Amino acid sequence: MAALPRLSPQAEHRVLKRFCGLSPRVQRRLFGPPPSLDGQTLASDVHVLIRLAEMAGSTSFTEGMPVEEAREVNRYGAEATRARPPIPMARLEMLEIPGAAGPIPARHYVPAGLPADAPAPLLVYFHGGGWVIGDLDTHDGLCRFLAATAGVAVLSVDYRLAPEHRFPAAVEDCWAAYAWTAANAASLGADPARIAVGGDSAGGNLATVISLLAREGGGAAPALQLLIYPVTDAVGGQRSRELFAKGFLLTRGDMDFFERHYLPPGTDPADPRVSPLRAPDLRNLAPAYLTTAGFDPLRDEGEAYAERLRQAGVRVAFRRHPGLIHSFANETAISRTARAAMFEAAGALRMGLASA
Repeated sequence: MAALPRLSPQAEHRVLKRFCGLSPRVQRRLFGPPPSLDGQTLASDVHVLIRLAEMAGSTSFTEGMPVEEAREVNRYGAEATRARPPIPMARLEMLEIPGAAGPIPARHYVPAGLPADAPAPLLVYFHGGGWVIGDLDTHDGLCRFLAATAGVAVLSVDYRLAPEHRFPAAVEDCWAAYAWTAANAASLGADPARIAVGGDSAGGNLATVISLLAREGGGAAPALQLLIYPVTDAVGGQRSRELFAKGFLLTRGDMDFFERHYLPPGTDPADPRVSPLRAPDLRNLAPAYLTTAGFDPLRDEGEAYAERLRQAGVRVAFRRHPGLIHSFANETAISRTARAAMFEAAGALRMGLASA
């Protein structure tokens, strides 16, 4: 089938929302039955999303593209799936956080409804995108959703990207941003006892690493980890990386692309700052809410990390959404199944940062 012509992001949003919003019965009639694999069945609206992407010639985030093109495609996709109009905030401001390699841009989201006379809970958020293709704008809709739905402020960190700045540059920036936030909570109107770290995919990886560094460095420990399909093991070998290697948007080729650009030659993939699942000791870390998608190459390593946290005595709330794919956190404006999953994550964040 010839690829459909590319629409404007606004037009594509309307198409996606229209077809993903049809009843499951109509979706099956138009696009066929969703596939079943590994005892799971893909959600019908997610199946529609994948089929529409295939019709537009998009079957991967990066395969066959140079870095700049992959970034542009990712920005286009984020614009096509974000809420219209954007979820309003009571206050939105750009900040520059001091970092060892220069100022680190960040965006501070303050939702309506926070008490004016009390410090607010705050989520320090690290965006996904394989350490290579994400930015503040690709995750603007997600940060707005979490802020408004969980009733917390969000500080989204624009850490340096690979391959221009390879590992450990992203880790260094995220640590600097977290440490600065903990030390300057009052200037942000935040409660220093209720600061969480979180992220999706590569950002989830960075959130786990920052939690480990906070424990090792004796700094202020985060109150909660919000981990959305995190990368936890670059050593590889997980069954899900092979089982869902193609056909569900994030591919094995994408993961190879990201890790190849992020990790300098000679890097040990078992370094806990790359693969927190390989850390020898996970005791005394912050409580975590960890969620995975059933049809995601990263599923098994995320679930293995949740189990290792439990074995180490860390309080963990774990949830697999069996009918979803990687990137569902960015699809709340077009997919009812993704929206329901993220309502749950936002509820966990709200409860995890509730005042005593």
